[in-house]
Amino acid sequence: MAEPVFSEAEIIRRAKKGDPAAWEALVLSHQEPVFRLAYLLLGSTEDAEDITQETFVRAARYLDRFDLERPLRPWLLKIGSNLARNRYRTASRYMAAIGRLFQSEPEVPLKTIEDIAAQEQESQALWQAVRRLSRPDQEILYLRYFLDLSVDETTEAIGRAHGTIKSRCHRAINRLRAVIENEFPVLMD
Repeated sequence: MAEPVFSEAEIIRRAKKGDPAAWEALVLSHQEPVFRLAYLLLGSTEDAEDITQETFVRAARYLDRFDLERPLRPWLLKIGSNLARNRYRTASRYMAAIGRLFQSEPEVPLKTIEDIAAQEQESQALWQAVRRLSRPDQEILYLRYFLDLSVDETTEAIGRAHGTIKSRCHRAINRLRAVIENEFPVLMD
């Protein structure tokens, strides 16, 4: 017999009542986007893992206050981004994150060395171009384009008005375009 499929709101209700299976389902369905955002903001796998874990610890602590009418993912991403911003502000963590930015990526399945080198060069150039932007510009681009959140979800995650998100996103893209044109012509092809 197949297990019943519950809506996210029902799973949250069950988790609020202390159901460990419901909490595990929530964590499993949202931990990757939280990790990815933390990684994009901090540039460190270790720091992103810590932030992801701390995000879910805090979410568990305050889940009883969560409004079931709202989507869960933006709430979790807001917690994660706040924690990541706090981590980033710490001088020693900041220096460690900068050092780890240039670590190599995990191996990619069989591609030619030229393909891998070109892809790595473009990835590093884009990463560096985005890092030239202000922290708020980086955050809006990470949420909208790297994590592929809708404007509504980004609004929830950042806690700003819908129109503000759209205008901030537009301005961040224009600033990124200018950085790419001036400093990273390899990305213009």
